Order: sequence, then structure tokens, then C-alpha cells
Amino acid sequence: MRIVVVGDVLLDVDLSGEAGRLSPDAPVPVVDVAAVRRRAGGAGLTARMLQQDAQDNRSGVSLELVTVLSDDDAASALRAELAGIRLVTGPSGAPTPVKTRVRAGNHAVVRFDEGCGAAPVPSVTEEMLQAVEGADVVLVSDYGRGLAANGQLREVLERVAGRVPVVWDPHPSGPEPVPGVAAVTPNFSEALKASGTTQGSASDVIRAAADAAAALERTWKSKAVVVTLGERGALIHHQGTSAELPHLVPAPAIGANDPCGAGDRFCSALALALGGGTTLGEAVETAVQRAAEFLGRGGVSALGEDPEPTQLHGPAVDALRVARETREAGGTVVATGGCFDLLHAGHARTLSAARRLGDCLIVCLNSDESVRRLKGPQRPIMGEDDRAELLSALECVDAVFVFGEDTPEEALAALRPDIWVKGGDYSATELPESALLRSWGGQTVTVPYIPARSTSSLAAALAEVG
Repeated sequence: MRIVVVGDVLLDVDLSGEAGRLSPDAPVPVVDVAAVRRRAGGAGLTARMLQQDAQDNRSGVSLELVTVLSDDDAASALRAELAGIRLVTGPSGAPTPVKTRVRAGNHAVVRFDEGCGAAPVPSVTEEMLQAVEGADVVLVSDYGRGLAANGQLREVLERVAGRVPVVWDPHPSGPEPVPGVAAVTPNFSEALKASGTTQGSASDVIRAAADAAAALERTWKSKAVVVTLGERGALIHHQGTSAELPHLVPAPAIGANDPCGAGDRFCSALALALGGGTTLGEAVETAVQRAAEFLGRGGVSALGEDPEPTQLHGPAVDALRVARETREAGGTVVATGGCFDLLHAGHARTLSAARRLGDCLIVCLNSDESVRRLKGPQRPIMGEDDRAELLSALECVDAVFVFGEDTPEEALAALRPDIWVKGGDYSATELPESALLRSWGGQTVTVPYIPARSTSSLAAALAEVG
């Protein structure tokens, strides 16, 4: 699969440090800069994300970035940051935009923009047009710098949209998408502005997004409009479905201080999924999850670093990260475990009681293979993905850790909880993990359970009623 990103690039500079005092010249914080980091922004960031996806997939995905570049020092730095990505470029005719962010700890203090004023519509080369013509999927990452307004390029993009997926990430200062693209992905504020839709109240986000998407689909003549809604997820409006209900894909709950780059991550994942042949609904679900994962790992500030531990159940909550951050904040990590094949009142009581013992609750969940070895070939009744999703939907559960062994010792060694909770009457000899907990100062406890409630009895009752 040949993916072509078309769009405007810029240079992002992050200055990060700590602010522990105010300036004597003015009541503003003094940031002691400890690190300076440069990275490609705009379409360059999108391309870098897709490059990482292509490396992870190892499935013959190739990537090209079609853009325009200046000949200044910032452009040289940009080329260095885009090393490893095939660039097909023309002259920009304007200075390279540079956005410098100053951060104190986890908080943004200020941003300086250089060379970000209005730019002329650049010319395109024949090589740039040929690269777009030969794509299997195209992602237009418009950052309002004029490339997406080039008439020759727009003609090619409209022609290509008739045979391959084209995803268009619009910009308020950019042109309208060409007709026929697979999906246009404005965020909520962009959708309201472009459509002229008003939001009645703070709680009226979904209705306003649905109205805006329907209006924009008619105006832009795209096959679909996908309005990204931040922590709410994304809303899909398909071409010609004004009489049908819009489709909302909710986002996992995460804690993120800086949403920068989430839109680029969403669009890059959407384009990759559509290029792989998935339906739009499935592709948007994947894109919402990838954007949540991206923010959950720290967003752009963590881009290019070693990835966080493997996600073990959902798209955005990593059990190891939850345990680490709880400990770093001085909190108590609580864990419990089991198969949880059919959730029942006994499980609910155990989980609720366990959560009240500390500041986070991690459920160590037996994998499907582990359940089969423990319970027999007819179990589990529900697969591990469904079991993990149900558990993670409970308010008292902060994360789920799926393990494949018959006993949870390895999972516990990785998580190192302060408290390990079991429901029922056990002795220390019946729970060998008690000694493991004590090795790092942890404690195993039991909580009351409901003897009449069990997965086996529920399964038998279900069998009787067919």
C-alpha cells in the first residue's frame, strides 16, 4: 500500500523545564529550560506518525510526503527531522513557519509563532502531481499555508478521489476539500465555523456537531464528514444519510494535559485503516482508539521515545502506567484477579470493596487460554476482549491486565501492587501470591463474597433456559 501525505509542513520547537519563581521584571514565571526539542509539525507530524505505523505493521506499506519547503535554516532543520521519509517537494515561496512552545512541567506557558503569516499559493512540480496520481490512499493535511489551494493539485486530488480513499484534514484558513473525498475530518470548532452552525448550550455539542456535519457534507460533496469531538470521540455523517441518525464513536476516558497532535494521530490512523480496506465506521473506531493511545502515552512530548508498555486491554489505559503513576503520586495500588467469565453481583461486591482500599484498582484477568486450562474446553463463555471491556466499563476499575499464566504471580511482579484482594475465605497457604506480595512490602487481604453467586451456577441456569 502506497500512502501519500499532501500538505503544509512547519517546524515545532519545544522548550521544557521547571518554573519555581517569578521574574523580578514582571509578574511572569521564569522557566529554567532543561531541554530543547525540534520536530516536524503539520503534515510532517502526520507523515512521521504514518511512518511509525508502517514500521509497526511490516506489511509492505510505503510512505511519501508531498509538500513545499523554503531554503532557510528552519527548512534545513525540518529536512533533518523528516529523515527516513521520502520527500517530494517544490519551493514554498515563503519563510518556514516555526512554532515554539514553552512548557513548565506538564503545563504550557506560552507559544511563539514565526513566519506564520499569510503565504502565497505555491506552485507544484510534475513529480509532486505524479506522486499523488500513483497513491493507493491520500491524506491531505492542510495547515492553511496554501498548498491545498493549488489548482493543478486540486484537479489531481479530485480525480484520484474517484478511485482511492482520500482523507482531508481541513484548516480554517485553507480551501474547501475537493468533491468526492472519502472523509473530511474537521474538529468541532472548525465544523461550526465552516457550516455556520451555532451551539445552543454547553451541553448541546452532539446536536450541533450532527447539524454541522450534515450541512458540510452537502456543501463539500464529500462521501462522509467525521467531526472529531475530543474526549467525546467522533461523529460520522455519511453522504446521503440526512434522514438517518449520525453515528457516534465514543472515546475512551483518559487523562491528558496536552491534546496537541491528537487530530493528526486521528487522521493518520483513519487513512491507514481506509487504505487497508476497512469500512468507514471501523476505521473511525480505530482512529479514535489510536488518538486516545497517543494522548495516553504523553502526546507529542513522548513522540519518538520508547513506547509505553503494551496495552493489555483497551485502547487508552495501560495497567502498568496506572500503577506507576499512582505510586509516583504517593497513592496505594490495589489489584485483584480472576476469570470474570460472567459478571455477577459477587464480582461487583468484590471489585467495589477492593477499590475502596486504595487509589486505583487493577484487575488481573485470565486470558482465554488460561481460562481453558483452568476451567475446561467449554470455557470461557466470553472472550478476553469482551471480559476486559466489561470490567473496564465499571467505575471502580481503573485498568485491566490480561495475563496468560495459570496463576497471577508474573502479573503481580510486573504491577507490584500494595494490596492484593481476593473474594472469599482463603488462608495464606491457599494463596501462594501472599509471599510474593510480602517481598516488596505488600499485603494480601480477603473481602466478603456472596456464596450463592458464581459463574458456574449462572452458566448452568442459562443452559437450562436455552
